[in-house]
Amino acid sequence: MALRKTKRGRGAEMQEIPIPDIKPNEVLIKIHASSLCGTDVHIYEWDAWAQSRIKTVPYTVGHETTGEVVKAGSVVTRVKEGDIVSVETHIPCLHCKQCLTGQMHVCHNLQILGVDRDGAFAEYLVVPEVVAWKNDTSIPPELLSIQEPLGNAVHATLIEPVHGKSVVILGDGPIGLFAVGVARACGATQIFLTGLDPFRLNIGKKMGADRIIDVAKEDAVQVIKDATDGLGADVVLEMSGANQSMQSGIAALRRGGRFCFFGIYKDNLVPTPLNDIVFNGGTFYGINGRLMFDTWFTVSNLLSSRRLDVTPVVTHKMPLTSFAEAFELMIEVPKKVGKIVLFPDTKYMTNGSH
Repeated sequence: MALRKTKRGRGAEMQEIPIPDIKPNEVLIKIHASSLCGTDVHIYEWDAWAQSRIKTVPYTVGHETTGEVVKAGSVVTRVKEGDIVSVETHIPCLHCKQCLTGQMHVCHNLQILGVDRDGAFAEYLVVPEVVAWKNDTSIPPELLSIQEPLGNAVHATLIEPVHGKSVVILGDGPIGLFAVGVARACGATQIFLTGLDPFRLNIGKKMGADRIIDVAKEDAVQVIKDATDGLGADVVLEMSGANQSMQSGIAALRRGGRFCFFGIYKDNLVPTPLNDIVFNGGTFYGINGRLMFDTWFTVSNLLSSRRLDVTPVVTHKMPLTSFAEAFELMIEVPKKVGKIVLFPDTKYMTNGSH
């Protein structure tokens, strides 16, 4: 059973497909849990990005996942049958310049799980051994499944230290909410979260934001400047992909501060005067995925130590067969959902469902 994109149009369908074969360097995973991502929504909606990006249909959707290794290829040595693993969704070639210089996450020949090859909304998944991350089994499946997007938040937040610093997170989506918790766990002293959805902003309070800013009602730049003696924030994480958010974020950044771009911009343009960036004198990062595997160690350690509690973000746990309802919840405005985790077998759905 797998959730398949069967045609170039809106929607997806559950289909029975054969259990896939593996190559010598691959593992077969019995999926316990997979979480929904905004990328999956783009594919489900079949928007302009999906139309230009998805090359092959039909195929299985989904990429944020965890499960049990049930078969290992003949040259696999790092994981074995019975291991509980999550999956790094950036699948590297292992021979390009980036891979050979410690930058596998931006591999020149990168494949993305659930985009360039069959994904994780299924009972079984095949991936190369290199992207199988062995888990701490004391962590419940729904949290193991979200380590990939949590890794985005960890990489963006901690690409430079945040302890003792003021941090602004622009965007109240799940990764923005994760970033609030990461900043709190790692010593940020003032944490601002901006957004538009009261439901998600309330989750931001639970995750540890000191100041919630509803941008429909308040001037975010003014609030941040007033709270930082007019200087602006030390760190700004742009996670919304909204043009106004980028402009506000740069205006709210102190001179010589640090700005991370993570949100994807619909028009693929820089909607702010470039001289504002030049004269700021700060450091500007583009965030693409997670460091392989430095970020994964950090994510695992934060979850295992219980220093980081991301359970407020996981608002819904549902059977995979309820995918249509899950996608509609993700699309609905105003938002009444954080992160949704889907289970092909409900016996792995801990503490009931929403």
